[in-house]
Amino acid sequence: MIQADSHLHSSFSGDSDTPMEEMVLQGISQKLDTLCFTEHNDFDYPDSPDLRGEVFLLNVDSYLYDLARLKEKYAGKIRLLFGVELGLQPQVMRQNAVFAKSHEFDFIIGSTHISHGRDPYYPDFFEGRDDEEAYMEYFESVLENIKKFSNFDVCGHLDYVVRYGRAKDTGYSRQKYGDILDAILRELLDKGKGIELNTGGIKSGMQDFHPCADILRRYRELGGEIVTVGSDSHDAREIAAHFDRAAEVLKACGFEYYCVFEKRSPEFHRL
Repeated sequence: MIQADSHLHSSFSGDSDTPMEEMVLQGISQKLDTLCFTEHNDFDYPDSPDLRGEVFLLNVDSYLYDLARLKEKYAGKIRLLFGVELGLQPQVMRQNAVFAKSHEFDFIIGSTHISHGRDPYYPDFFEGRDDEEAYMEYFESVLENIKKFSNFDVCGHLDYVVRYGRAKDTGYSRQKYGDILDAILRELLDKGKGIELNTGGIKSGMQDFHPCADILRRYRELGGEIVTVGSDSHDAREIAAHFDRAAEVLKACGFEYYCVFEKRSPEFHRL
């Protein structure tokens, strides 16, 4: 049983309006023992028609103040952890390195949201080409980013791009991108980094999680053991969504444990 949600966004993230306390109360009502907030910080996120990129610059002091208040208020009822989701891009590696050291985070997710200046969330990422070409470009960006930056604990939603493809994960498989995905997994393992099982794609119409089960299985085959589980929730109603299924998938892929990070160190919890 998975009792920790390690990927949450409250109103301190630019794409959520949900008060942090509302999420904490929901976690308590679901009898979870741990919530890790991982608010967005994406340096150099491009402006888009519906928002300015600067909304993804995190006010860490305000976030930390509210988290500390809630930790005290709900002590003994739930463990609240201090995380961040860093948006990785080649030109912001120095900024990310300074940011990662600026506070005593419990957990840092390194995520690729932008590939060559565009977010797959927006349809223009796919214009003029098929999904396969777009997916490959994204995976190449992930590999470049994790080669250049190391101060993170797990790679977030490794195949995030699939969430927004025309066909989503219909017809998608690890085998189509085997070489690049193996290169990504080996790079993570060489650096001692984990991956996350992110359940957030289901609400977008996907059939599988991020990454797909075949990638999770391959990571395990290569010796990977560090896997966190997160809903990528921006709404209290989504907390711990599909976690029963996530536990089944992890077991089927050969995992006996999932991880929770505190003070940047993984704890292993039996599934």
